[in-house]
Amino acid sequence: MVWQLLLGYLPTRRERRDATLRRKRREYFDCLPMYYNNSDADRSEEDQKMLRQILLDIPRTNPGMPLFHSDLVRRSFERILYIWAIRHPASGYVQGMNDLVTPFYVVFLADHISSGDVDQINACDVSTLEQGILDAVEADSYWCLTKLLDGIQDHYTMSQPGLQRMVYRLQGIIQRIDRALHDHLTRESVDFNQFAFRWMNCLLVRELELHAIIRLWDTYLAEEREGFDSFHVYVCAALLVTWSKELQAMGFQELIIFLQDLPTGDWDLARIQELLGQAYILKTLFNESPSHLG
Repeated sequence: MVWQLLLGYLPTRRERRDATLRRKRREYFDCLPMYYNNSDADRSEEDQKMLRQILLDIPRTNPGMPLFHSDLVRRSFERILYIWAIRHPASGYVQGMNDLVTPFYVVFLADHISSGDVDQINACDVSTLEQGILDAVEADSYWCLTKLLDGIQDHYTMSQPGLQRMVYRLQGIIQRIDRALHDHLTRESVDFNQFAFRWMNCLLVRELELHAIIRLWDTYLAEEREGFDSFHVYVCAALLVTWSKELQAMGFQELIIFLQDLPTGDWDLARIQELLGQAYILKTLFNESPSHLG
């Protein structure tokens, strides 16, 4: 509920919330016959290509979680992503959007299962749940994804200028806070886009375990419009300098392999809290600095 409130999906007035949820969920499912329940013959060649890409990406979504192996869940993701893309032709579907659905889906599903515990979500057999619950989770995930992407729309338009800006800002921050690391990466011909573009595009969903992402997004949502854009860059900077000493001892190939598969599998919430604290310090130091890049 807090995520839905912070995203502006739920109204702040309590007495309006139930009616809003009913209306928005009905509106989402009214889109299915208009946008989704069509044969390939009724879709343009471009739309068919987009749907094929969505179908390729969905099985790659958080493959370590059994929940996302469920055909019911995969079909939900297919509908969410395709309908969003059709309704937002300026960007359409971009690889990585499938990862951004996962935190919403898991958090909203956890609200409907008996334990209410996100960490126990893998024990949930979604085929045993009422269809109404699955419909509610799907519709709420769609609308909250829409709210999120509305705030970072230029991340996914042609040439993705928002993401390029974030990578550039990350490089500028590292140059200021850890010149030795920055210079080592430069000497080894490591382009920040080779690892950081995915960090920005998928908001670290592929770098951190889902429980860590959910904790991270708690903070991003509380940061209002800056969370998924400006503050995320500081989180990435704090993440990168975590291994500064180790990275400075690596050559190009080892650097790329390491940075594309960070050893964060055992990070607990305390470690994420520490990361966020470091990011806040960086934001305080550099966000208003006139010499700060970007």
